[in-house]
Amino acid sequence: MTNQGSAVRGASLLIILQISSRAVTFVANQLLLRFLTAQLLGVSAQLEVYYLSVLFFARESLRVAIQRQESPSSSGGVASSGKDRDTQAATASARDAQSVVNIAYLALVLGLGAAAGLGWAYLRYVDASAAATPYLGLSLRIFALAAVVELLSEPAFVILQYRLRFGPRAAAESVATFLRCLTTLGAASWAWRESVDFGVLPFALGQLAYGLGLLAVYAWYGSRLAFAESFSLFPKTSAPPRREERGTGRDSSYVLGYFYKPTLRLASSLTAQSFVKHLLTQGDTFLVSILSDPKSQGVYALANNYGSLVARLLFQPVEESSRNYFSKLLSSSSATRSPNRASVAKARSDLQALLKFYVLLSVVVVTLGPYGAPLLVQIVAGARWSASGAGSVLARYCLYIPLLALNGVAEAFVSSVATESEVHRQSLWMGAFSLAFGVAGFVSLRVLDLGAAGLVYANAINMLCRIVWSGAFIARFFRENKAGLAWSGLLPNNLALVVLSIAAVWASLANAGVGVGDVSPHVFQDLISVVARAVPFVIILAYNEREYLQGCYRSLRSRG
Repeated sequence: MTNQGSAVRGASLLIILQISSRAVTFVANQLLLRFLTAQLLGVSAQLEVYYLSVLFFARESLRVAIQRQESPSSSGGVASSGKDRDTQAATASARDAQSVVNIAYLALVLGLGAAAGLGWAYLRYVDASAAATPYLGLSLRIFALAAVVELLSEPAFVILQYRLRFGPRAAAESVATFLRCLTTLGAASWAWRESVDFGVLPFALGQLAYGLGLLAVYAWYGSRLAFAESFSLFPKTSAPPRREERGTGRDSSYVLGYFYKPTLRLASSLTAQSFVKHLLTQGDTFLVSILSDPKSQGVYALANNYGSLVARLLFQPVEESSRNYFSKLLSSSSATRSPNRASVAKARSDLQALLKFYVLLSVVVVTLGPYGAPLLVQIVAGARWSASGAGSVLARYCLYIPLLALNGVAEAFVSSVATESEVHRQSLWMGAFSLAFGVAGFVSLRVLDLGAAGLVYANAINMLCRIVWSGAFIARFFRENKAGLAWSGLLPNNLALVVLSIAAVWASLANAGVGVGDVSPHVFQDLISVVARAVPFVIILAYNEREYLQGCYRSLRSRG
């Protein structure tokens, strides 16, 4: 029960940390944009992928193995007397902690190799325009040093996590995030005042400050825990040996007396899986780095950061909640594929209501977003970024947001009811869709030379493929459970009226001189024009869907 309470409190702390860290990072990034060009933002994104790859390959499989590690001393004998039992328990706890610390030092060794290998590969194959960035080599080495410094904190981190001490993590990441923002902003602003071209060096220095902040806080908390539980934060043989093995002087379940064999075997088996996971997670980023120039990557990174705000703040919580809801409602379906009809009917009704809400929200985003979002970028990031094409790319990204929304809910439902074999089949299809993304990206960037906008189109094609697959799965699921799903019910009521209203808004904005993604000489006036037309449009849409909205409101009140 104590462990469960610690986990819940830790999860709450991490949620608060995530929100606060995103807020601080977002504000700092807006200030940084005043000192950056699209080229520099693109190169910094490449170096960040290098940094994250070094950390992932060095520690991911070890962290998972340590989390799943059983107590190495669990099979030992227990003394009979109370005093001896307490002494033996304390000794066993210290031995377990030391084995965790020892394993964590392997991440440092792996990190040194990964930093050298990936750093050589980056400099060997980097784009010519990126290679001309001032202080690129020095920045790469500082990023490598930052990764190594962060890995130095790994022994303290893993033992604190192993003991369910989540408070130090919240403190460490908060301090480190503040130091990174302060250092990056300070270096960039100083270079700007002195008219010195530092390239991406401020980002490298900021990342090094982040690693030093983590190391300092984790070392403080870790050393206190080590002193209290009588183990060392440095590599040390796990002692004492088991009674039956004292003749050999070394426990045979440990390699060289330091590393617990079952944890090493598990980490080794997880390495290949972690490698594939990283490629799938960062595959889009790798492809973007290969197929596009740094300027296009920087423009796309800016548009993606702004455009995905809606996805992170609205769509992701809804997606996670719907996954939990449908999993509980249709819990029997994952095993027998035959939930009761009342649950299936309820799931169909709720899924249709949620998808229709996203369709209506998508109508608003597609109608107004391409006009309003670029104006907001011009206000927040400045006219220079709008002139670089960021506003135009963000206007196209607004057309991609509805696909993100629909795919999130559809895949959440699929993951709630899919059997293990269907999940494997889905993974194969996801691989095929990734290939489709690669082909679309190559055509958009290398053949059609569409730049950052081509990256949006390629992602949209990939997302559309996933929506079609999930839609076919959902339709088959309800058909097999004798409950048909009417896709036409997702369309807005009085479709002709909605289309006419959209056309009227677009024509009115065109007459007012508001363009799509253009740099506006009177940005605030144009933004007011967009808002003035958005209000009546939303009112018409809401009145047209008043019965649906009233039904959603009643449903929410009954559940509350």
